[in-house]
Amino acid sequence: MFSYELFDETIKKLKAHSANCLTIINVCLGIVSILFSVKNLHLAVVLVLIAALIDGFDGKVARKLNIHSDFGKQLDSLCDIVSFGTAPAIIMYHGIFHQFNLLGIFFILFYIVCGTIRLARFNIMEFSGHYTGLPITAAGVVLCVSYTGIPYLPSIFFFILIFLLSIFMVSTFKFKKL
Repeated sequence: MFSYELFDETIKKLKAHSANCLTIINVCLGIVSILFSVKNLHLAVVLVLIAALIDGFDGKVARKLNIHSDFGKQLDSLCDIVSFGTAPAIIMYHGIFHQFNLLGIFFILFYIVCGTIRLARFNIMEFSGHYTGLPITAAGVVLCVSYTGIPYLPSIFFFILIFLLSIFMVSTFKFKKL
């Protein structure tokens, strides 16, 4: 009987933290992406894209199991700034922006700061079926996918792209949840 109760309690705890475990995997992928961005940009991009897939599941798991919480919302945002703010910015810095010294650093910082502001705003608002401002996950994915165009597109394209993504994140445009 004791082992059944222990097993049942363990299952309940695993269920209660399953969405948060996915969120932690997300941030781990973001951190490893940053580490790999120094020597293997392609792998760094792939890790961010995998993190985006996992990010799409944590909220769904929380809703399906009815385990959403303020803690989970905060944790998700903190992890998202690493995986979809910092990691894509560092990838793009190593991919192209490093050539432009302080100007490149400024654009990278601008993107990360706008992403941080977007997440802070998201955390204090009630969700009403749409997002205000471009979600940072979408911005990070677009930035990482754009990395593949570095050999083919002029540098100005990436400056314009990162600027627009940054502005869209802090804008009041409404984006429908997919």
